[in-house]
Amino acid sequence: MPHLMSLSHHKTMNVLLKVLAVSFMTMTLLAVPAEAATRKKEQVAKSATSAAKGKNAGARKVVAVQRRSAKVVVAQKRRSVIQVAVPARPSFGQIAGLHGAHDPLDLKSSVALVIDQETREILFSKNDRAVLPIASLTKLMTGLIVTESRLPLDEMIIISQDDVDTEKGSRSRLKVGTELSRGELLHLALMSSENRAAHALGRTYPGGLAAFVGVMNARAQSLGMKDTRYTEPTGLSSSNQSSAKDLATLVAAAYVDPKLRELSTSPGHEVEVGNRTLQFNNTNRLVKSPSWDIGLQKTGYISEAGQCLVMQAKVAGRKLIMVFLDSSGKFSRLADAERVRRWIESSPAPAIEVRQVSS
Repeated sequence: MPHLMSLSHHKTMNVLLKVLAVSFMTMTLLAVPAEAATRKKEQVAKSATSAAKGKNAGARKVVAVQRRSAKVVVAQKRRSVIQVAVPARPSFGQIAGLHGAHDPLDLKSSVALVIDQETREILFSKNDRAVLPIASLTKLMTGLIVTESRLPLDEMIIISQDDVDTEKGSRSRLKVGTELSRGELLHLALMSSENRAAHALGRTYPGGLAAFVGVMNARAQSLGMKDTRYTEPTGLSSSNQSSAKDLATLVAAAYVDPKLRELSTSPGHEVEVGNRTLQFNNTNRLVKSPSWDIGLQKTGYISEAGQCLVMQAKVAGRKLIMVFLDSSGKFSRLADAERVRRWIESSPAPAIEVRQVSS
């Protein structure tokens, strides 16, 4: 009997163990997906947290970058707006329709005049009596007045706030407080078209700027330049106007002065400003060309005047005076001079609209 009870008990235990084993396996199988799901949820939550942190960090970086580069971004936007929304201001010559006049040399300047300096014979003429703004060609008269005044060229002059351009907002490397001699200012005005230098020359003239401008106009009248009017000594004002005929007269008068010839054709010049040495170069690169023999020159540009150039040069054995006004491209005034030179050199006695210049 005990044996039977033991056997029965043993069987019962086996059944219970099997039941427990099945239950354990079932719970394990059920727990695995649950655990996986829990891990997945934790990973998702962790990823979301990391993404949020990354987003916040990224946002901080973006904000930091935007703060650091705010000026650059604004500048780029401004440049873009300027390029698209503000068209180039037409020159007076374009407004007057002068560029519609065609010529045999296909010059890009709407006004041109080439004369023989010695015989006064006109070799080429194109709208030569049109009165237009002359930009920094003004400085040739400024230089003439300074040299004819016989003011000491070694006298030191300080650039002042009055010399800063308020007309066009042009830049200058001559800071307020810079001290240079009158001779150096004259050199920079003629060679590099330095506006503050030219203004300082007029400002320090006996009687001041108004007196200087008055002398400029009086000298123009004495030379017979009836189409010419000056309002200031730099050429930044579009009120400074003249004709090609008058400018040829001015070039002839300025050429007589050896100082003006020397300074206007100087390829470059260094000036000592405090502890610095500044290098200035000629605005007319033709002065460095071996193909050219230039005795005097001056360039000019403001939007109202276009690109301008006057020169005295020896071409094919002849001393010529060339005037180019209102040229339509940055280098086209020089290209026009090259066209004229090749035309003169290829023709023994070229002439287009030949007539005498009245004196």
